[in-house]
Amino acid sequence: MSSIGQVNALQNRIQANKQLAQFFARYSTWMVVALATLLRLINLGYPAKLVFDETYYVKDAWSLWKTGAERAWPADANTLFESGQVDSFLPAPAFVVHPPLGKWIIGFGMWLVGPTNPVGWRISTAVLGIASVWLIMLIAKRLLKSQKWALAAGFLMAIDGHAIVLARTALLDGILAFFVLLAFYFLLRDRARVDLAVVTWRRPWLLASALALGASMAVKWSGLYFLAAFGLYLVISEYLARRRSEVDQFTSVTIKQGLREFLIMVPAALGVYVLSWLGWILGSDGYERNSESNWFTSLIHYHQSAYGFHVGLNTPHSYASNPITWLFALRPTSFFYEGQAEGVDGCQLASGCSSAITALGNPLIWWPAALSLFFLLVWYLRQRDRTAGLILLGVLAGYVPWLFFMQRTVFQFYSIAFLPWMILALLYVVKIYLRFAEPKVARSIKRGFLIYLAAVFGLSMFYLPIWIGTKIPYGFWLIHMWLPSWI
Repeated sequence: MSSIGQVNALQNRIQANKQLAQFFARYSTWMVVALATLLRLINLGYPAKLVFDETYYVKDAWSLWKTGAERAWPADANTLFESGQVDSFLPAPAFVVHPPLGKWIIGFGMWLVGPTNPVGWRISTAVLGIASVWLIMLIAKRLLKSQKWALAAGFLMAIDGHAIVLARTALLDGILAFFVLLAFYFLLRDRARVDLAVVTWRRPWLLASALALGASMAVKWSGLYFLAAFGLYLVISEYLARRRSEVDQFTSVTIKQGLREFLIMVPAALGVYVLSWLGWILGSDGYERNSESNWFTSLIHYHQSAYGFHVGLNTPHSYASNPITWLFALRPTSFFYEGQAEGVDGCQLASGCSSAITALGNPLIWWPAALSLFFLLVWYLRQRDRTAGLILLGVLAGYVPWLFFMQRTVFQFYSIAFLPWMILALLYVVKIYLRFAEPKVARSIKRGFLIYLAAVFGLSMFYLPIWIGTKIPYGFWLIHMWLPSWI
Protein backbone atom coordinates (compact mmCIF):
# COMPACT_ATOMS: atom_id res chain seq x y z
CA MET A 1 0.00 0.00 0.00
CA SER A 2 1.31 3.47 -0.88
CA SER A 3 1.97 6.04 1.79
CA ILE A 4 -1.08 7.99 0.57
CA GLY A 5 -3.23 4.87 0.95
CA GLN A 6 -1.91 4.27 4.44
CA VAL A 7 -2.70 7.86 5.42
CA ASN A 8 -6.22 7.52 3.99
CA ALA A 9 -6.77 4.24 5.86
CA LEU A 10 -5.58 5.83 9.09
CA GLN A 11 -7.87 8.81 8.58
CA ASN A 12 -10.81 6.49 7.88
CA ARG A 13 -10.07 4.54 11.04
CA ILE A 14 -9.88 7.75 13.08
CA GLN A 15 -13.15 8.95 11.57
CA ALA A 16 -14.84 5.61 12.30
CA ASN A 17 -13.62 5.69 15.90
CA LYS A 18 -14.87 9.26 16.25
CA GLN A 19 -18.30 8.29 14.91
CA LEU A 20 -18.42 5.31 17.23
CA ALA A 21 -17.55 7.54 20.20
CA GLN A 22 -20.26 10.01 19.19
CA PHE A 23 -22.80 7.20 18.87
CA PHE A 24 -21.78 5.85 22.29
CA ALA A 25 -22.04 9.28 23.91
CA ARG A 26 -25.46 9.91 22.39
CA TYR A 27 -27.16 6.56 22.88
CA SER A 28 -25.34 4.62 25.61
CA THR A 29 -27.53 5.94 28.43
CA TRP A 30 -30.66 4.88 26.58
CA MET A 31 -29.15 1.49 25.83
CA VAL A 32 -28.72 0.90 29.58
CA VAL A 33 -32.29 2.10 30.19
CA ALA A 34 -33.50 -0.24 27.42
CA LEU A 35 -31.70 -3.15 29.08
CA ALA A 36 -33.31 -2.27 32.43
CA THR A 37 -36.69 -2.02 30.71
CA LEU A 38 -36.36 -5.42 29.08
CA LEU A 39 -35.36 -7.15 32.33
CA ARG A 40 -38.20 -5.52 34.27
CA LEU A 41 -41.02 -5.90 31.79
CA ILE A 42 -40.41 -9.29 30.18
CA ASN A 43 -43.21 -11.65 31.27
CA LEU A 44 -44.19 -9.18 34.00
CA GLY A 45 -47.61 -10.79 34.40
CA TYR A 46 -46.11 -14.07 35.66
CA PRO A 47 -47.24 -15.46 37.94
CA ALA A 48 -50.89 -14.53 37.71
CA LYS A 49 -50.96 -14.88 41.48
CA LEU A 50 -50.35 -12.51 44.36
CA VAL A 51 -46.79 -13.22 45.49
CA PHE A 52 -45.43 -12.56 48.98
CA ASP A 53 -46.66 -9.18 50.32
CA GLU A 54 -48.56 -8.42 47.13
CA THR A 55 -51.36 -10.13 49.04
CA TYR A 56 -51.59 -6.90 51.09
CA TYR A 57 -50.49 -4.10 48.81
CA VAL A 58 -52.29 -5.02 45.58
CA LYS A 59 -55.66 -5.59 47.23
CA ASP A 60 -55.23 -2.57 49.51
CA ALA A 61 -54.24 -0.45 46.49
CA TRP A 62 -57.38 -1.39 44.60
CA SER A 63 -59.79 -0.82 47.48
CA LEU A 64 -58.03 2.47 48.21
CA TRP A 65 -58.34 3.52 44.57
CA LYS A 66 -62.02 2.59 44.51
CA THR A 67 -63.14 4.00 47.85
CA GLY A 68 -60.44 6.35 49.18
CA ALA A 69 -59.52 4.04 52.07
CA GLU A 70 -58.32 0.45 52.42
CA ARG A 71 -61.05 -2.14 53.00
CA ALA A 72 -61.22 -5.52 54.70
CA TRP A 73 -61.40 -8.61 52.49
CA PRO A 74 -63.14 -11.97 52.88
CA ALA A 75 -61.19 -15.06 53.97
CA ASP A 76 -60.74 -16.37 50.40
CA ALA A 77 -59.82 -12.94 49.04
CA ASN A 78 -56.70 -13.99 47.13
CA THR A 79 -58.51 -16.71 45.19
CA LEU A 80 -61.34 -14.33 44.36
CA PHE A 81 -58.99 -11.52 43.34
CA GLU A 82 -56.80 -13.75 41.17
CA SER A 83 -59.90 -15.11 39.42
CA GLY A 84 -60.95 -11.58 38.44
CA GLN A 85 -63.39 -10.76 41.25
CA VAL A 86 -61.40 -7.69 42.25
CA ASP A 87 -64.29 -5.80 43.85
CA SER A 88 -65.02 -8.44 46.48
CA PHE A 89 -63.71 -6.23 49.31
CA LEU A 90 -66.01 -5.69 52.29
CA PRO A 91 -67.60 -2.42 53.43
CA ALA A 92 -65.62 -2.51 56.67
CA PRO A 93 -62.33 -0.53 56.80
CA ALA A 94 -59.00 -2.32 57.21
CA PHE A 95 -56.21 -1.49 59.64
CA VAL A 96 -53.08 -0.96 57.56
CA VAL A 97 -49.71 0.11 58.93
CA HIS A 98 -48.10 1.85 55.95
CA PRO A 99 -49.03 5.28 54.56
CA PRO A 100 -51.14 5.42 51.39
CA LEU A 101 -48.92 6.89 48.64
CA GLY A 102 -47.26 3.65 47.54
CA LYS A 103 -50.65 2.02 47.27
CA TRP A 104 -52.06 4.98 45.34
CA ILE A 105 -49.19 4.50 42.86
CA ILE A 106 -49.83 0.74 42.56
CA GLY A 107 -53.55 1.47 42.21
CA PHE A 108 -52.87 3.89 39.37
CA GLY A 109 -51.17 1.12 37.40
CA MET A 110 -54.12 -1.16 38.05
CA TRP A 111 -56.53 1.52 36.87
CA LEU A 112 -54.41 2.14 33.78
CA VAL A 113 -53.84 -1.47 32.67
CA GLY A 114 -56.74 -3.16 34.43
CA PRO A 115 -57.07 -4.69 37.90
CA THR A 116 -57.64 -8.20 36.55
CA ASN A 117 -54.37 -8.15 34.61
CA PRO A 118 -51.31 -9.08 36.73
CA VAL A 119 -49.27 -6.64 34.63
CA GLY A 120 -51.50 -3.91 36.04
CA TRP A 121 -50.58 -4.93 39.58
CA ARG A 122 -46.85 -4.50 38.89
CA ILE A 123 -46.48 -1.94 36.13
CA SER A 124 -46.08 1.05 38.46
CA THR A 125 -43.24 -0.50 40.43
CA ALA A 126 -41.63 -1.66 37.18
CA VAL A 127 -41.68 1.85 35.68
CA LEU A 128 -40.22 3.36 38.85
CA GLY A 129 -37.59 0.60 38.91
CA ILE A 130 -36.57 1.57 35.37
CA ALA A 131 -36.54 5.24 36.38
CA SER A 132 -34.25 4.36 39.31
CA VAL A 133 -31.67 3.03 36.85
CA TRP A 134 -31.81 6.33 34.98
CA LEU A 135 -31.53 8.26 38.24
CA ILE A 136 -28.45 6.42 39.46
CA MET A 137 -26.74 7.36 36.19
CA LEU A 138 -27.58 11.04 36.71
CA ILE A 139 -26.28 10.82 40.27
CA ALA A 140 -23.11 8.92 39.35
CA LYS A 141 -22.29 11.44 36.62
CA ARG A 142 -22.40 14.23 39.20
CA LEU A 143 -20.54 12.36 41.91
CA LEU A 144 -17.95 10.51 39.82
CA LYS A 145 -17.56 13.22 37.15
CA SER A 146 -17.68 10.82 34.23
CA GLN A 147 -20.24 9.55 31.75
CA LYS A 148 -18.48 6.18 31.66
CA TRP A 149 -18.72 5.71 35.43
CA ALA A 150 -22.37 6.77 35.21
CA LEU A 151 -23.01 4.08 32.61
CA ALA A 152 -21.27 1.51 34.80
CA ALA A 153 -23.54 2.46 37.72
CA GLY A 154 -26.67 2.20 35.60
CA PHE A 155 -25.51 -1.09 34.08
CA LEU A 156 -24.92 -2.71 37.48
CA MET A 157 -28.28 -1.47 38.77
CA ALA A 158 -30.02 -2.62 35.59
CA ILE A 159 -28.77 -6.23 35.84
CA ASP A 160 -28.81 -6.78 39.61
CA GLY A 161 -31.34 -9.38 40.67
CA HIS A 162 -32.42 -7.63 43.84
CA ALA A 163 -33.31 -4.51 41.86
CA ILE A 164 -34.98 -6.56 39.12
CA VAL A 165 -37.20 -8.56 41.50
CA LEU A 166 -38.25 -5.53 43.56
CA ALA A 167 -39.19 -3.69 40.35
CA ARG A 168 -41.22 -6.68 39.11
CA THR A 169 -43.21 -7.10 42.33
CA ALA A 170 -45.94 -4.82 43.68
CA LEU A 171 -44.27 -4.05 47.00
CA LEU A 172 -43.62 -0.65 48.55
CA ASP A 173 -39.85 -0.86 48.89
CA GLY A 174 -38.99 -0.31 45.24
CA ILE A 175 -41.21 2.79 45.25
CA LEU A 176 -39.45 4.03 48.39
CA ALA A 177 -36.07 3.48 46.71
CA PHE A 178 -37.12 5.61 43.73
CA PHE A 179 -38.19 8.57 45.87
CA VAL A 180 -35.09 8.59 48.09
CA LEU A 181 -32.87 8.40 44.98
CA LEU A 182 -34.83 11.29 43.47
CA ALA A 183 -34.40 13.28 46.68
CA PHE A 184 -30.65 12.61 46.66
CA TYR A 185 -30.35 13.79 43.06
CA PHE A 186 -32.17 17.02 43.91
CA LEU A 187 -29.92 17.42 46.96
CA LEU A 188 -26.83 17.21 44.74
CA ARG A 189 -28.32 19.83 42.42
CA ASP A 190 -28.90 22.09 45.41
CA ARG A 191 -25.34 21.63 46.68
CA ALA A 192 -23.99 22.70 43.29
CA ARG A 193 -25.86 26.03 43.58
CA VAL A 194 -25.18 27.00 47.19
CA ASP A 195 -23.46 30.33 47.79
CA LEU A 196 -22.00 30.10 51.29
CA ALA A 197 -21.95 33.85 51.75
CA VAL A 198 -25.67 34.29 51.07
CA VAL A 199 -28.59 33.56 53.37
CA THR A 200 -31.55 32.91 51.11
CA TRP A 201 -34.92 31.26 50.77
CA ARG A 202 -34.27 30.64 47.06
CA ARG A 203 -33.44 26.94 47.18
CA PRO A 204 -35.70 25.36 44.52
CA TRP A 205 -33.69 22.12 44.34
CA LEU A 206 -33.78 21.79 48.11
CA LEU A 207 -37.56 22.23 48.01
CA ALA A 208 -37.75 19.55 45.31
CA SER A 209 -35.65 17.24 47.50
CA ALA A 210 -37.97 17.88 50.44
CA LEU A 211 -41.04 17.06 48.34
CA ALA A 212 -39.43 13.79 47.21
CA LEU A 213 -38.53 12.97 50.81
CA GLY A 214 -42.11 13.66 51.84
CA ALA A 215 -43.23 11.25 49.13
CA SER A 216 -40.80 8.61 50.44
CA MET A 217 -42.24 9.00 53.95
CA ALA A 218 -45.74 8.70 52.47
CA VAL A 219 -44.72 5.31 51.04
CA LYS A 220 -43.01 3.93 54.16
CA TRP A 221 -42.07 5.61 57.40
CA SER A 222 -38.43 4.62 56.87
CA GLY A 223 -38.28 7.56 54.45
CA LEU A 224 -38.03 9.65 57.62
CA TYR A 225 -34.49 8.33 58.14
CA PHE A 226 -33.45 9.86 54.82
CA LEU A 227 -35.07 13.19 55.71
CA ALA A 228 -33.15 13.28 58.99
CA ALA A 229 -29.85 12.21 57.39
CA PHE A 230 -30.06 14.63 54.46
CA GLY A 231 -31.12 17.50 56.72
CA LEU A 232 -28.27 16.96 59.18
CA TYR A 233 -25.84 16.66 56.29
CA LEU A 234 -26.92 20.04 54.94
CA VAL A 235 -26.45 21.87 58.23
CA ILE A 236 -23.18 20.21 59.19
CA SER A 237 -21.57 20.35 55.73
CA GLU A 238 -22.45 24.02 55.23
CA TYR A 239 -21.14 24.91 58.68
CA LEU A 240 -17.82 23.18 58.00
CA ALA A 241 -17.56 24.67 54.52
CA ARG A 242 -18.14 28.20 55.81
CA ARG A 243 -15.65 27.63 58.55
CA ARG A 244 -12.98 26.53 56.07
CA SER A 245 -13.71 29.41 53.70
CA GLU A 246 -13.65 31.93 56.56
CA VAL A 247 -16.92 33.52 55.55
CA ASP A 248 -17.55 36.54 57.80
CA GLN A 249 -19.81 35.72 60.73
CA PHE A 250 -19.99 32.11 59.58
CA THR A 251 -21.71 30.94 62.79
CA SER A 252 -24.50 33.51 62.43
CA VAL A 253 -24.89 32.77 58.72
CA THR A 254 -25.04 29.02 59.36
CA ILE A 255 -27.70 29.37 62.05
CA LYS A 256 -29.84 31.61 59.85
CA GLN A 257 -29.47 29.41 56.80
CA GLY A 258 -29.98 26.26 58.86
CA LEU A 259 -33.30 27.59 60.11
CA ARG A 260 -34.33 28.41 56.55
CA GLU A 261 -33.38 24.92 55.39
CA PHE A 262 -35.42 23.42 58.20
CA LEU A 263 -38.42 25.57 57.27
CA ILE A 264 -38.04 24.67 53.60
CA MET A 265 -37.60 20.93 54.11
CA VAL A 266 -39.74 19.84 57.03
CA PRO A 267 -43.07 21.60 56.27
CA ALA A 268 -42.81 20.62 52.59
CA ALA A 269 -42.12 16.98 53.43
CA LEU A 270 -44.88 16.86 56.03
CA GLY A 271 -47.27 18.57 53.61
CA VAL A 272 -46.74 15.84 51.00
CA TYR A 273 -47.15 13.21 53.69
CA VAL A 274 -50.49 14.60 54.90
CA LEU A 275 -51.74 15.05 51.33
CA SER A 276 -51.18 11.33 50.72
CA TRP A 277 -53.90 10.71 53.32
CA LEU A 278 -56.41 12.90 51.50
CA GLY A 279 -58.70 9.99 50.57
CA TRP A 280 -58.91 8.96 54.23
CA ILE A 281 -59.33 12.59 55.38
CA LEU A 282 -62.11 13.46 52.94
CA GLY A 283 -63.90 10.17 53.50
CA SER A 284 -65.90 9.27 56.55
CA ASP A 285 -65.44 5.54 56.98
CA GLY A 286 -61.70 4.85 56.91
CA TYR A 287 -60.15 2.94 59.78
CA GLU A 288 -60.34 5.07 62.97
CA ARG A 289 -61.46 8.04 60.84
CA ASN A 290 -63.96 9.05 63.49
CA SER A 291 -62.07 7.88 66.56
CA GLU A 292 -61.61 11.51 67.69
CA SER A 293 -63.51 14.75 67.30
CA ASN A 294 -61.76 15.82 64.07
CA TRP A 295 -59.70 14.31 61.26
CA PHE A 296 -56.37 15.61 62.56
CA THR A 297 -56.57 14.06 66.01
CA SER A 298 -58.09 10.91 64.48
CA LEU A 299 -55.07 10.69 62.16
CA ILE A 300 -52.71 11.03 65.12
CA HIS A 301 -54.59 8.27 66.92
CA TYR A 302 -54.31 6.07 63.83
CA HIS A 303 -50.56 6.69 63.72
CA GLN A 304 -50.22 5.73 67.36
CA SER A 305 -51.89 2.42 66.59
CA ALA A 306 -49.67 1.82 63.54
CA TYR A 307 -46.54 2.72 65.52
CA GLY A 308 -47.52 0.24 68.21
CA PHE A 309 -47.79 -2.45 65.55
CA HIS A 310 -44.38 -1.66 64.04
CA VAL A 311 -42.40 -1.60 67.27
CA GLY A 312 -44.05 -4.77 68.51
CA LEU A 313 -43.70 -6.78 65.29
CA ASN A 314 -41.84 -9.94 66.22
CA THR A 315 -43.62 -12.68 64.32
CA PRO A 316 -41.42 -15.62 63.27
CA HIS A 317 -41.00 -15.91 59.51
CA SER A 318 -38.92 -18.41 57.58
CA TYR A 319 -37.35 -15.67 55.46
CA ALA A 320 -36.83 -13.03 58.15
CA SER A 321 -33.22 -11.88 58.29
CA ASN A 322 -31.00 -10.03 60.74
CA PRO A 323 -29.96 -6.60 59.36
CA ILE A 324 -26.32 -7.44 60.08
CA THR A 325 -26.50 -9.96 57.20
CA TRP A 326 -28.02 -7.59 54.65
CA LEU A 327 -24.84 -6.15 53.18
CA PHE A 328 -23.69 -9.59 52.07
CA ALA A 329 -27.18 -10.84 51.09
CA LEU A 330 -26.97 -13.89 53.33
CA ARG A 331 -30.72 -14.47 53.62
CA PRO A 332 -32.53 -13.37 50.46
CA THR A 333 -36.31 -13.39 50.44
CA SER A 334 -38.13 -16.01 48.40
CA PHE A 335 -41.15 -14.23 46.94
CA PHE A 336 -42.51 -17.21 45.04
CA TYR A 337 -41.72 -20.88 44.55
CA GLU A 338 -43.82 -23.47 42.82
CA GLY A 339 -43.04 -26.98 41.62
CA GLN A 340 -44.86 -28.43 38.62
CA ALA A 341 -45.09 -32.02 37.46
CA GLU A 342 -44.63 -32.90 33.80
CA GLY A 343 -47.60 -31.77 31.76
CA VAL A 344 -48.77 -29.22 34.37
CA ASP A 345 -48.79 -25.52 33.44
CA GLY A 346 -46.62 -26.12 30.40
CA CYS A 347 -43.89 -28.11 32.16
CA GLN A 348 -42.30 -30.51 29.66
CA LEU A 349 -39.64 -32.08 31.88
CA ALA A 350 -40.07 -35.65 33.09
CA SER A 351 -38.37 -34.71 36.35
CA GLY A 352 -40.76 -31.79 36.87
CA CYS A 353 -40.13 -28.05 36.92
CA SER A 354 -39.36 -25.39 39.47
CA SER A 355 -40.50 -21.79 39.15
CA ALA A 356 -38.92 -19.36 41.60
CA ILE A 357 -38.78 -15.62 42.20
CA THR A 358 -36.05 -14.86 44.72
CA ALA A 359 -34.92 -11.37 45.68
CA LEU A 360 -31.27 -12.38 45.48
CA GLY A 361 -28.74 -9.82 44.35
CA ASN A 362 -25.94 -10.71 41.96
CA PRO A 363 -23.14 -11.93 44.28
CA LEU A 364 -20.49 -10.31 42.06
CA ILE A 365 -22.15 -6.96 42.75
CA TRP A 366 -23.16 -7.33 46.38
CA TRP A 367 -20.07 -8.89 47.90
CA PRO A 368 -17.50 -6.51 46.36
CA ALA A 369 -19.85 -3.58 47.05
CA ALA A 370 -20.16 -4.55 50.72
CA LEU A 371 -16.38 -4.72 51.07
CA SER A 372 -16.11 -1.37 49.29
CA LEU A 373 -18.25 0.26 51.99
CA PHE A 374 -15.73 -0.67 54.68
CA PHE A 375 -12.86 0.65 52.55
CA LEU A 376 -14.78 3.84 51.83
CA LEU A 377 -15.54 4.41 55.50
CA VAL A 378 -11.83 4.22 56.39
CA TRP A 379 -10.98 6.42 53.39
CA TYR A 380 -13.51 9.04 54.48
CA LEU A 381 -12.30 9.09 58.08
CA ARG A 382 -8.74 9.63 56.89
CA GLN A 383 -9.28 11.94 53.92
CA ARG A 384 -12.62 13.63 54.64
CA ASP A 385 -13.43 12.98 50.99
CA ARG A 386 -16.72 14.72 50.10
CA THR A 387 -17.79 12.16 47.49
CA ALA A 388 -17.12 9.28 49.86
CA GLY A 389 -19.15 11.08 52.53
CA LEU A 390 -22.12 11.55 50.20
CA ILE A 391 -22.09 7.88 49.22
CA LEU A 392 -21.89 6.78 52.84
CA LEU A 393 -24.74 9.17 53.64
CA GLY A 394 -27.17 7.07 51.61
CA VAL A 395 -26.07 3.88 53.36
CA LEU A 396 -26.28 5.61 56.73
CA ALA A 397 -29.89 6.64 56.09
CA GLY A 398 -31.05 3.40 54.48
CA TYR A 399 -29.21 0.78 56.51
CA VAL A 400 -27.87 1.90 59.89
CA PRO A 401 -31.28 2.66 61.53
CA TRP A 402 -32.32 -0.98 61.04
CA LEU A 403 -29.44 -2.12 63.24
CA PHE A 404 -31.44 -0.76 66.17
CA PHE A 405 -34.40 -3.04 65.35
CA MET A 406 -32.70 -6.42 65.29
CA GLN A 407 -35.45 -8.00 67.42
CA ARG A 408 -38.11 -6.93 64.93
CA THR A 409 -39.23 -9.10 62.03
CA VAL A 410 -37.42 -7.60 59.03
CA PHE A 411 -36.34 -8.80 55.59
CA GLN A 412 -33.38 -8.58 53.25
CA PHE A 413 -35.46 -6.89 50.54
CA TYR A 414 -35.59 -3.68 52.61
CA SER A 415 -32.02 -3.15 51.43
CA ILE A 416 -33.24 -2.01 48.00
CA ALA A 417 -33.45 1.45 49.58
CA PHE A 418 -29.65 1.69 49.90
CA LEU A 419 -28.50 -0.63 47.10
CA PRO A 420 -27.77 2.33 44.74
CA TRP A 421 -25.25 3.73 47.22
CA MET A 422 -23.57 0.33 47.52
CA ILE A 423 -23.08 0.33 43.76
CA LEU A 424 -21.70 3.87 43.89
CA ALA A 425 -19.31 2.81 46.65
CA LEU A 426 -17.99 -0.06 44.54
CA LEU A 427 -17.34 2.19 41.56
CA TYR A 428 -15.78 4.97 43.61
CA VAL A 429 -13.31 2.58 45.21
CA VAL A 430 -12.22 1.42 41.74
CA LYS A 431 -11.86 5.07 40.72
CA ILE A 432 -9.72 5.78 43.81
CA TYR A 433 -7.38 2.93 42.91
CA LEU A 434 -7.13 4.24 39.36
CA ARG A 435 -6.35 7.73 40.64
CA PHE A 436 -3.22 6.61 42.46
CA ALA A 437 -2.09 3.78 40.18
CA GLU A 438 0.89 3.98 37.84
CA PRO A 439 -0.13 4.22 34.17
CA LYS A 440 0.70 0.58 33.45
CA VAL A 441 -1.16 -0.61 36.55
CA ALA A 442 -4.10 1.69 35.72
CA ARG A 443 -4.41 0.08 32.29
CA SER A 444 -4.49 -3.34 33.93
CA ILE A 445 -7.16 -2.17 36.38
CA LYS A 446 -9.30 -0.83 33.52
CA ARG A 447 -9.01 -4.10 31.60
CA GLY A 448 -9.77 -6.05 34.76
CA PHE A 449 -12.82 -3.88 35.43
CA LEU A 450 -14.19 -4.50 31.92
CA ILE A 451 -13.71 -8.23 32.46
CA TYR A 452 -15.50 -7.85 35.79
CA LEU A 453 -18.48 -6.15 34.11
CA ALA A 454 -18.67 -8.95 31.56
CA ALA A 455 -18.55 -11.55 34.35
CA VAL A 456 -21.31 -9.75 36.25
CA PHE A 457 -23.49 -9.72 33.16
CA GLY A 458 -22.85 -13.42 32.57
CA LEU A 459 -23.76 -14.28 36.15
CA SER A 460 -26.93 -12.18 35.91
CA MET A 461 -27.99 -14.15 32.84
CA PHE A 462 -27.32 -17.34 34.80
CA TYR A 463 -29.51 -16.13 37.70
CA LEU A 464 -32.20 -14.49 35.59
CA PRO A 465 -34.51 -17.57 35.60
CA ILE A 466 -34.88 -17.42 39.40
CA TRP A 467 -35.52 -13.68 39.27
CA ILE A 468 -38.40 -13.79 36.78
CA GLY A 469 -39.95 -17.19 37.52
CA THR A 470 -38.84 -19.16 34.47
CA LYS A 471 -39.74 -22.84 34.64
CA ILE A 472 -36.46 -24.73 35.10
CA PRO A 473 -35.41 -28.19 36.32
CA TYR A 474 -35.19 -28.48 40.09
CA GLY A 475 -31.50 -29.40 39.84
CA PHE A 476 -30.82 -26.24 37.85
CA TRP A 477 -32.58 -24.16 40.51
CA LEU A 478 -30.55 -25.89 43.21
CA ILE A 479 -27.16 -24.99 41.68
CA HIS A 480 -28.11 -21.32 42.03
CA MET A 481 -28.32 -21.76 45.80
CA TRP A 482 -24.63 -21.25 46.63
CA LEU A 483 -25.22 -20.86 50.36
CA PRO A 484 -27.48 -23.00 52.58
CA SER A 485 -29.04 -19.78 53.90
CA TRP A 486 -30.32 -18.95 50.41
CA ILE A 487 -32.73 -21.89 50.40
